[in-house]
Amino acid sequence: MTFIRRPTHRGPRVACARFTRFVEYVSTPPLVIGHRGASGYRPEHTLESYRLAIRLGADYVEPDLVSTRDGVLVARHENEISGTTDVPAHPEFASRRTTKVVNGVATTGWFTEDFTLRELRTLRATERLPEVRPQNTIFDGRYEIPTFQEIIDLVVSEERRLGRPIGIYPETKYPSYFASIGLSLEEPLVSTLYRNDLGDATSAVLIQSFETRNLRKLHGMTDVRLIQLLDSVGAPFDTQQSYADLATPAGLASVAEYAFGIGADKDLIVPRGATGELLAANPLVHDAHEAGLVVHAWTFRAENRFLPLDFRIGTDPDARGDGITEYELFLRLGVDGVFTDHPDTAVAAVNAGWRTPWRTPQPAKVLA
Repeated sequence: MTFIRRPTHRGPRVACARFTRFVEYVSTPPLVIGHRGASGYRPEHTLESYRLAIRLGADYVEPDLVSTRDGVLVARHENEISGTTDVPAHPEFASRRTTKVVNGVATTGWFTEDFTLRELRTLRATERLPEVRPQNTIFDGRYEIPTFQEIIDLVVSEERRLGRPIGIYPETKYPSYFASIGLSLEEPLVSTLYRNDLGDATSAVLIQSFETRNLRKLHGMTDVRLIQLLDSVGAPFDTQQSYADLATPAGLASVAEYAFGIGADKDLIVPRGATGELLAANPLVHDAHEAGLVVHAWTFRAENRFLPLDFRIGTDPDARGDGITEYELFLRLGVDGVFTDHPDTAVAAVNAGWRTPWRTPQPAKVLA
Protein backbone atom coordinates (compact mmCIF):
# COMPACT_ATOMS: atom_id res chain seq x y z
CA MET A 1 0.00 0.00 0.00
CA THR A 2 1.53 3.29 -1.11
CA PHE A 3 0.68 6.63 0.42
CA ILE A 4 0.68 9.70 -1.85
CA ARG A 5 3.16 12.13 -0.30
CA ARG A 6 3.39 15.87 -0.62
CA PRO A 7 6.82 17.17 -1.61
CA THR A 8 6.55 19.96 0.98
CA HIS A 9 4.46 21.02 3.94
CA ARG A 10 1.60 23.22 2.74
CA GLY A 11 1.31 26.59 4.42
CA PRO A 12 2.32 30.17 3.73
CA ARG A 13 5.56 29.51 5.60
CA VAL A 14 7.40 26.23 5.38
CA ALA A 15 9.87 25.64 8.20
CA CYS A 16 13.04 23.77 7.30
CA ALA A 17 14.11 23.41 10.94
CA ARG A 18 16.12 20.24 10.26
CA PHE A 19 18.42 22.14 7.93
CA THR A 20 18.32 25.77 9.07
CA ARG A 21 17.05 27.81 11.99
CA PHE A 22 15.39 30.25 9.58
CA VAL A 23 12.02 29.96 7.88
CA GLU A 24 11.82 29.50 4.15
CA TYR A 25 8.77 31.27 2.74
CA VAL A 26 6.78 29.31 0.19
CA SER A 27 3.65 30.54 -1.57
CA THR A 28 1.13 27.88 -0.60
CA PRO A 29 -2.15 28.27 1.30
CA PRO A 30 -2.48 27.60 5.04
CA LEU A 31 -3.47 24.08 6.03
CA VAL A 32 -7.02 23.18 6.98
CA ILE A 33 -6.90 20.45 9.62
CA GLY A 34 -10.09 18.51 10.29
CA HIS A 35 -10.19 18.50 14.10
CA ARG A 36 -11.25 14.98 15.09
CA GLY A 37 -12.59 14.84 11.55
CA ALA A 38 -15.56 17.06 10.82
CA SER A 39 -16.68 16.97 14.44
CA GLY A 40 -19.06 19.88 13.98
CA TYR A 41 -21.21 17.62 11.80
CA ARG A 42 -20.61 14.02 12.94
CA PRO A 43 -19.63 12.29 16.20
CA GLU A 44 -15.91 12.88 16.57
CA HIS A 45 -13.19 10.35 15.85
CA THR A 46 -15.27 8.14 13.61
CA LEU A 47 -14.45 7.10 10.06
CA GLU A 48 -17.52 9.03 8.89
CA SER A 49 -16.25 12.16 10.61
CA TYR A 50 -12.86 11.85 8.92
CA ARG A 51 -14.45 10.99 5.58
CA LEU A 52 -16.70 14.06 5.73
CA ALA A 53 -13.75 16.30 6.65
CA ILE A 54 -11.96 15.10 3.53
CA ARG A 55 -15.06 15.65 1.38
CA LEU A 56 -15.31 19.19 2.77
CA GLY A 57 -11.74 19.92 1.65
CA ALA A 58 -9.55 19.34 4.71
CA ASP A 59 -5.84 18.95 3.97
CA TYR A 60 -5.24 16.83 7.08
CA VAL A 61 -7.42 14.80 9.44
CA GLU A 62 -6.56 14.69 13.12
CA PRO A 63 -7.01 11.52 15.20
CA ASP A 64 -6.26 11.49 18.93
CA LEU A 65 -4.66 8.15 19.76
CA VAL A 66 -5.05 6.03 22.88
CA SER A 67 -4.33 2.35 23.51
CA THR A 68 -6.47 -0.70 24.10
CA ARG A 69 -5.54 -3.35 26.66
CA ASP A 70 -3.97 -5.41 23.88
CA GLY A 71 -1.85 -2.52 22.62
CA VAL A 72 -3.86 -1.41 19.58
CA LEU A 73 -4.00 2.33 18.84
CA VAL A 74 -7.57 3.61 18.50
CA ALA A 75 -9.02 7.09 18.06
CA ARG A 76 -10.66 8.73 21.08
CA HIS A 77 -10.28 12.23 22.50
CA GLU A 78 -9.82 10.74 25.96
CA ASN A 79 -9.03 7.27 27.21
CA GLU A 80 -12.19 7.64 29.35
CA ILE A 81 -15.01 6.85 26.92
CA SER A 82 -18.33 7.26 28.76
CA GLY A 83 -18.98 10.59 27.00
CA THR A 84 -18.15 9.47 23.47
CA THR A 85 -19.50 5.90 23.31
CA ASP A 86 -22.56 3.96 24.44
CA VAL A 87 -20.56 1.97 27.01
CA PRO A 88 -22.86 3.05 29.91
CA ALA A 89 -25.67 1.16 28.15
CA HIS A 90 -23.69 -2.11 28.11
CA PRO A 91 -24.44 -4.04 31.32
CA GLU A 92 -21.75 -6.60 30.49
CA PHE A 93 -19.16 -3.86 31.09
CA ALA A 94 -20.71 -2.32 34.22
CA SER A 95 -17.97 -3.77 36.41
CA ARG A 96 -15.29 -2.02 34.34
CA ARG A 97 -16.39 1.40 35.63
CA THR A 98 -13.64 2.70 37.87
CA THR A 99 -11.73 5.77 39.02
CA LYS A 100 -8.20 6.43 37.80
CA VAL A 101 -5.69 9.22 38.16
CA VAL A 102 -4.52 10.25 34.69
CA ASN A 103 -1.86 12.95 34.52
CA GLY A 104 -2.71 14.00 38.06
CA VAL A 105 -6.49 14.22 37.54
CA ALA A 106 -8.91 11.73 39.11
CA THR A 107 -11.49 10.58 36.55
CA THR A 108 -14.34 8.08 36.90
CA GLY A 109 -15.68 6.07 34.00
CA TRP A 110 -14.65 3.42 31.50
CA PHE A 111 -11.14 3.44 30.01
CA THR A 112 -9.86 2.11 26.70
CA GLU A 113 -6.89 0.42 28.35
CA ASP A 114 -9.33 -1.88 30.19
CA PHE A 115 -10.84 -3.19 26.94
CA THR A 116 -9.44 -5.36 24.19
CA LEU A 117 -10.00 -4.20 20.65
CA ARG A 118 -12.54 -6.98 20.20
CA GLU A 119 -14.52 -5.66 23.18
CA LEU A 120 -14.34 -2.07 21.96
CA ARG A 121 -15.77 -3.26 18.65
CA THR A 122 -19.07 -3.94 20.45
CA LEU A 123 -19.41 -0.25 21.36
CA ARG A 124 -20.68 2.57 19.18
CA ALA A 125 -19.74 6.25 19.09
CA THR A 126 -21.98 9.01 20.44
CA GLU A 127 -21.92 12.81 20.13
CA ARG A 128 -19.67 14.37 22.78
CA LEU A 129 -21.54 17.71 22.85
CA PRO A 130 -25.23 16.75 22.50
CA GLU A 131 -26.50 19.98 24.08
CA VAL A 132 -24.46 22.10 21.67
CA ARG A 133 -24.85 19.92 18.57
CA PRO A 134 -28.14 18.03 18.95
CA GLN A 135 -28.30 17.51 15.18
CA ASN A 136 -25.28 15.20 15.48
CA THR A 137 -27.08 12.87 17.88
CA ILE A 138 -29.03 11.34 14.98
CA PHE A 139 -25.76 9.52 14.20
CA ASP A 140 -25.38 8.09 17.72
CA GLY A 141 -24.98 4.34 17.70
CA ARG A 142 -24.01 4.06 14.03
CA TYR A 143 -20.22 4.10 14.01
CA GLU A 144 -17.48 1.96 15.54
CA ILE A 145 -14.33 3.20 17.26
CA PRO A 146 -11.71 3.16 14.49
CA THR A 147 -8.14 1.94 14.77
CA PHE A 148 -5.25 4.08 13.60
CA GLN A 149 -4.66 1.60 10.78
CA GLU A 150 -8.26 1.97 9.61
CA ILE A 151 -7.85 5.74 9.50
CA ILE A 152 -4.73 5.38 7.36
CA ASP A 153 -6.61 2.99 5.06
CA LEU A 154 -9.44 5.51 4.73
CA VAL A 155 -7.02 8.32 3.85
CA VAL A 156 -5.30 6.19 1.23
CA SER A 157 -8.65 5.25 -0.28
CA GLU A 158 -9.86 8.86 -0.36
CA GLU A 159 -6.58 10.06 -1.87
CA ARG A 160 -7.00 7.63 -4.74
CA ARG A 161 -10.66 8.48 -5.18
CA LEU A 162 -10.17 12.25 -5.14
CA GLY A 163 -6.75 12.41 -6.76
CA ARG A 164 -5.30 14.77 -4.16
CA PRO A 165 -2.96 14.33 -1.18
CA ILE A 166 -4.48 14.09 2.29
CA GLY A 167 -2.40 14.18 5.46
CA ILE A 168 -2.75 12.55 8.86
CA TYR A 169 -2.10 14.54 12.05
CA PRO A 170 -2.16 12.09 15.01
CA GLU A 171 -1.93 13.23 18.62
CA THR A 172 -0.46 10.99 21.31
CA LYS A 173 -2.84 11.32 24.28
CA TYR A 174 -1.39 11.03 27.78
CA PRO A 175 1.85 9.35 26.67
CA SER A 176 3.41 9.46 30.16
CA TYR A 177 0.36 7.76 31.65
CA PHE A 178 0.22 5.04 29.01
CA ALA A 179 3.96 4.40 29.39
CA SER A 180 3.47 4.04 33.16
CA ILE A 181 0.99 1.18 32.65
CA GLY A 182 3.12 -0.62 30.08
CA LEU A 183 1.25 0.57 26.99
CA SER A 184 3.70 3.04 25.46
CA LEU A 185 2.21 4.86 22.48
CA GLU A 186 5.39 5.74 20.61
CA GLU A 187 6.45 2.26 19.47
CA PRO A 188 3.11 1.16 17.96
CA LEU A 189 2.67 4.61 16.39
CA VAL A 190 6.06 4.56 14.68
CA SER A 191 5.77 0.93 13.62
CA THR A 192 2.35 1.59 12.08
CA LEU A 193 3.71 4.56 10.16
CA TYR A 194 6.70 2.62 8.84
CA ARG A 195 4.52 -0.35 7.93
CA ASN A 196 2.50 2.04 5.74
CA ASP A 197 5.56 3.75 4.21
CA LEU A 198 4.91 6.91 6.23
CA GLY A 199 8.09 7.10 8.24
CA ASP A 200 10.12 9.88 6.66
CA ALA A 201 10.22 13.68 6.72
CA THR A 202 8.41 14.00 3.38
CA SER A 203 5.42 11.93 4.50
CA ALA A 204 2.15 13.81 4.85
CA VAL A 205 2.14 13.10 8.57
CA LEU A 206 2.53 15.42 11.55
CA ILE A 207 2.69 13.97 15.07
CA GLN A 208 1.56 16.22 17.91
CA SER A 209 1.63 16.10 21.69
CA PHE A 210 1.06 18.33 24.70
CA GLU A 211 3.97 16.61 26.42
CA THR A 212 7.63 17.22 25.57
CA ARG A 213 9.61 14.12 26.52
CA ASN A 214 7.68 11.83 24.21
CA LEU A 215 8.26 14.24 21.31
CA ARG A 216 11.97 14.20 22.07
CA LYS A 217 11.78 10.41 22.18
CA LEU A 218 9.95 10.36 18.84
CA HIS A 219 12.57 12.71 17.40
CA GLY A 220 15.10 9.93 17.93
CA MET A 221 12.80 7.23 16.52
CA THR A 222 11.49 8.75 13.29
CA ASP A 223 12.03 11.51 10.74
CA VAL A 224 8.30 12.30 10.71
CA ARG A 225 7.70 15.96 11.51
CA LEU A 226 6.66 16.74 15.10
CA ILE A 227 4.40 19.44 16.52
CA GLN A 228 4.62 20.71 20.10
CA LEU A 229 1.15 21.62 21.35
CA LEU A 230 0.91 24.72 23.54
CA ASP A 231 -2.07 25.46 25.75
CA SER A 232 -2.88 28.98 26.94
CA VAL A 233 -2.70 27.83 30.59
CA GLY A 234 -0.81 25.26 32.62
CA ALA A 235 2.22 23.17 31.75
CA PRO A 236 3.12 19.87 30.09
CA PHE A 237 2.66 17.01 32.54
CA ASP A 238 6.21 15.79 32.02
CA THR A 239 8.19 19.02 32.57
CA GLN A 240 8.52 21.91 34.98
CA GLN A 241 8.35 24.44 32.15
CA SER A 242 4.97 26.08 31.62
CA TYR A 243 3.40 26.49 28.20
CA ALA A 244 3.98 30.23 28.64
CA ASP A 245 7.70 29.46 29.07
CA LEU A 246 7.75 27.37 25.89
CA ALA A 247 6.07 30.26 24.02
CA THR A 248 8.95 32.67 24.72
CA PRO A 249 11.74 33.10 22.15
CA ALA A 250 14.05 30.98 24.33
CA GLY A 251 11.39 28.33 24.77
CA LEU A 252 10.63 28.24 21.06
CA ALA A 253 14.34 27.82 20.31
CA SER A 254 14.35 24.73 22.53
CA VAL A 255 11.21 23.39 20.83
CA ALA A 256 12.92 23.85 17.44
CA GLU A 257 15.57 21.33 18.53
CA TYR A 258 13.06 18.49 18.09
CA ALA A 259 9.89 19.88 16.49
CA PHE A 260 8.84 21.17 13.10
CA GLY A 261 6.25 23.52 14.54
CA ILE A 262 3.84 24.40 17.32
CA GLY A 263 0.12 23.87 17.66
CA ALA A 264 -1.01 26.87 19.70
CA ASP A 265 -4.24 27.58 21.52
CA LYS A 266 -5.87 30.58 19.83
CA ASP A 267 -5.91 32.42 23.18
CA LEU A 268 -2.13 32.13 23.32
CA ILE A 269 -1.95 34.07 20.04
CA VAL A 270 -4.80 36.55 20.59
CA PRO A 271 -5.79 36.70 24.26
CA ARG A 272 -9.32 37.42 25.45
CA GLY A 273 -10.44 39.80 28.15
CA ALA A 274 -12.61 39.05 31.17
CA THR A 275 -15.84 39.22 29.17
CA GLY A 276 -14.51 37.33 26.18
CA GLU A 277 -13.51 40.31 24.06
CA LEU A 278 -10.37 40.16 21.93
CA LEU A 279 -7.23 41.86 23.15
CA ALA A 280 -4.15 42.79 21.15
CA ALA A 281 -2.29 39.88 19.56
CA ASN A 282 0.94 38.55 21.04
CA PRO A 283 4.10 38.19 18.91
CA LEU A 284 3.99 34.37 19.15
CA VAL A 285 3.48 33.75 15.43
CA HIS A 286 6.38 36.04 14.52
CA ASP A 287 8.62 34.60 17.22
CA ALA A 288 7.86 31.02 16.17
CA HIS A 289 8.64 31.79 12.54
CA GLU A 290 11.91 33.40 13.61
CA ALA A 291 12.76 30.14 15.39
CA GLY A 292 12.05 28.16 12.20
CA LEU A 293 8.72 26.76 13.39
CA VAL A 294 5.37 26.66 11.65
CA VAL A 295 2.28 27.68 13.65
CA HIS A 296 -1.04 25.85 13.61
CA ALA A 297 -3.80 27.41 15.72
CA TRP A 298 -6.57 25.52 17.55
CA THR A 299 -9.51 25.10 17.77
CA PHE A 300 -11.89 26.96 15.46
CA ARG A 301 -15.59 26.25 16.03
CA ALA A 302 -18.64 27.94 14.57
CA GLU A 303 -20.85 28.22 17.65
CA ASN A 304 -21.09 31.46 19.65
CA ARG A 305 -20.00 29.81 22.90
CA PHE A 306 -16.58 29.12 21.39
CA LEU A 307 -16.12 32.47 19.65
CA PRO A 308 -14.73 35.68 21.11
CA LEU A 309 -17.35 38.25 22.06
CA ASP A 310 -16.43 40.33 18.99
CA PHE A 311 -17.65 37.62 16.57
CA ARG A 312 -20.79 36.33 18.29
CA ILE A 313 -24.15 36.82 16.60
CA GLY A 314 -27.21 37.02 18.83
CA THR A 315 -27.54 35.65 22.35
CA ASP A 316 -27.99 31.91 21.72
CA PRO A 317 -24.67 30.33 22.76
CA ASP A 318 -25.25 27.39 20.43
CA ALA A 319 -26.14 29.45 17.36
CA ARG A 320 -23.50 30.11 14.75
CA GLY A 321 -21.52 33.31 14.95
CA ASP A 322 -19.14 35.05 12.56
CA GLY A 323 -16.49 32.37 12.40
CA ILE A 324 -15.23 33.54 9.02
CA THR A 325 -13.98 36.81 10.50
CA GLU A 326 -12.19 34.87 13.22
CA TYR A 327 -10.36 32.84 10.58
CA GLU A 328 -9.46 36.07 8.76
CA LEU A 329 -7.94 37.50 11.93
CA PHE A 330 -5.62 34.55 12.45
CA LEU A 331 -4.79 34.14 8.78
CA ARG A 332 -3.88 37.81 8.67
CA LEU A 333 -1.55 37.25 11.62
CA GLY A 334 0.28 34.62 9.56
CA VAL A 335 -0.68 31.25 11.02
CA ASP A 336 0.28 28.31 8.82
CA GLY A 337 -2.77 26.19 9.53
CA VAL A 338 -6.00 25.95 11.50
CA PHE A 339 -7.59 23.10 13.44
CA THR A 340 -11.33 23.28 12.88
CA ASP A 341 -14.50 21.37 13.75
CA HIS A 342 -16.06 22.79 10.57
CA PRO A 343 -13.59 22.27 7.69
CA ASP A 344 -15.90 23.73 5.04
CA THR A 345 -15.84 27.16 6.71
CA ALA A 346 -12.05 27.10 7.00
CA VAL A 347 -11.67 26.09 3.36
CA ALA A 348 -13.94 28.98 2.36
CA ALA A 349 -11.93 31.47 4.42
CA VAL A 350 -8.57 30.24 3.13
CA ASN A 351 -9.74 30.17 -0.49
CA ALA A 352 -11.23 33.66 -0.27
CA GLY A 353 -8.10 35.07 1.31
CA TRP A 354 -5.84 33.33 -1.17
CA ARG A 355 -7.65 34.95 -4.10
CA THR A 356 -7.56 38.42 -2.55
CA PRO A 357 -5.54 39.81 0.39
CA TRP A 358 -7.21 39.27 3.76
CA ARG A 359 -8.78 42.42 5.08
CA THR A 360 -7.38 43.47 8.42
CA PRO A 361 -9.87 42.55 11.15
CA GLN A 362 -9.82 44.42 14.44
CA PRO A 363 -7.97 44.10 16.67
CA ALA A 364 -4.92 43.02 14.67
CA LYS A 365 -2.20 45.02 16.36
CA VAL A 366 0.66 42.83 17.54
CA LEU A 367 2.27 43.65 20.87
CA ALA A 368 5.97 44.42 20.54
